[in-house]
Amino acid sequence: MNAGGKLIDLSSPKVMGILNITPDSFYDGGRHNTVDAALLQAEKLLTAGADLLDLGAYSSRPGAAEVGVDEEKARLLPVIAAITTRFPESLLSIDTFRADVARASVEAGAHIINDISGGTLDEQMFATIAELQVPYILMHMRGTPNTMQRLTDYEDVVQDVNLFFGGQLARLRQMKVTDIILDPGFGFAKTLQQNYDLLNRLEELHIHGLPILGAVSRKSMIYKKLGITPEEALNGTTVLHTLLLTKGIKILRVHDVKEAKEVIALLK
Repeated sequence: MNAGGKLIDLSSPKVMGILNITPDSFYDGGRHNTVDAALLQAEKLLTAGADLLDLGAYSSRPGAAEVGVDEEKARLLPVIAAITTRFPESLLSIDTFRADVARASVEAGAHIINDISGGTLDEQMFATIAELQVPYILMHMRGTPNTMQRLTDYEDVVQDVNLFFGGQLARLRQMKVTDIILDPGFGFAKTLQQNYDLLNRLEELHIHGLPILGAVSRKSMIYKKLGITPEEALNGTTVLHTLLLTKGIKILRVHDVKEAKEVIALLK
């Protein structure tokens, strides 16, 4: 996969380190929302072995405050500039559902767009990706982060996710977008049980012949099931990372890079 002239070899699984530059993300909100703090965290993630960094400036947790386009760019662009200057070989993914933010981020030096809405919240996103010709992470979600938990009525959650992917992929391919990664969207518009149904039948998503990203790190599907907090959910995260890898996941999106890298090493 070509990311801004840098090749990503997905023949072996990769680890994407999460860098939230928000005041209100569910696990690490407020810890890295200055340029200096974000740069320190980027260094920590890269030193631990992260293959990619995923920068987000708009929390997608239910009930999170809305952020304007200009504010999202104001949070992201200085951090992109700082990381690309300090760590020029790093690969940066941008977690945004807005085409304007995607464009500005790529122009500032980012390489990949990670869209939690799968193109449903900004009608210009697919055309923008086609123009920019950058890898695109297509995630399944219904509604918005504030409405998604009321939109969990599926005939069959796995089949419905596959149907969504099929329709969106047809549009992307018509626009000549080829470098696409799928994300089933654990925790987005899915009940606790639906998350595990999706996890247990993940092989069915390989029908599209595309790499799949797994993002379960410290999520409520772990800590609510175990009756613990996100801070206590590393062990559960590691267990699910192991399961995801045995089901052919190519990218793990994680808070804890060292532990994820160890799982991959042990399963080689």
